Amino acid sequence: MADPSAEVRLAAVQWAPAAHALPVAALATSTNALNARRSILNLVLFGIAFGYLEAAVVVYLRVIGAPLRAAAGLPAQELFPLLRLDQIAPATLALVRIELAREASTLIMIWAVSRSARNRLAAFVLVFGVWDLAFYLWLRVLIGWPPSLLTWDILFLLPVPWAAPVLAPVIVAATMAGFGAWLSSHVLSREPPARKRRLRPALMLGIGAGVILISLVWDWRRWIAGGTPREFPWMIFALGEALAVAGFLGFSSGAML
Repeated sequence: MADPSAEVRLAAVQWAPAAHALPVAALATSTNALNARRSILNLVLFGIAFGYLEAAVVVYLRVIGAPLRAAAGLPAQELFPLLRLDQIAPATLALVRIELAREASTLIMIWAVSRSARNRLAAFVLVFGVWDLAFYLWLRVLIGWPPSLLTWDILFLLPVPWAAPVLAPVIVAATMAGFGAWLSSHVLSREPPARKRRLRPALMLGIGAGVILISLVWDWRRWIAGGTPREFPWMIFALGEALAVAGFLGFSSGAML
């Protein structure tokens, strides 16, 4: 006759590894979540600090550019009309080239810091969004600009001028920061989804970004010719924003939209 106590001891031995695995798995999940939160905090702090740095550079550029615009007969404190190439002295043109390289370096720096995170897309859009929002916030603190969200701003000069009312980049930046934080908090703590599952959302996100870019450079030929901004193509911008949000939602849910 089998010894009941022996059977109980055998069952206890078999159950013990599984019992120990439960707290280990819970601890690993908790550690991953903590690491994700720390990563998000570091990225947000970088974005805020980098936004201040960008705002400070713009303040310096405005001080440098004011007498140049005045000498060309343009409003010293306004961004438009842009200085035409024939109005720029050779020494000043060298500064323009340096500024173009600085803009490219900005994007490279944001991408580089994002590569330290587990999900580069989530980290990049988070840092970019926080950076752009902080940039406008710091400009408002430092020089009281912009006076309104409908004030036009020059966003980039590569490869052609990008310009829009401040509200447009703020909407894009808020979208990026919000979804970047959400994606980071849900993705950095677990394995990223399979590449095939990310293809369709990535396509929608890319198309949306392209449409938004079209709206931002819609009238660039007029601007470089010395013209002032006219009506902003809000409908095109809204279409691009909707596609980008749909792409972000696809990444968020892990579904193939």
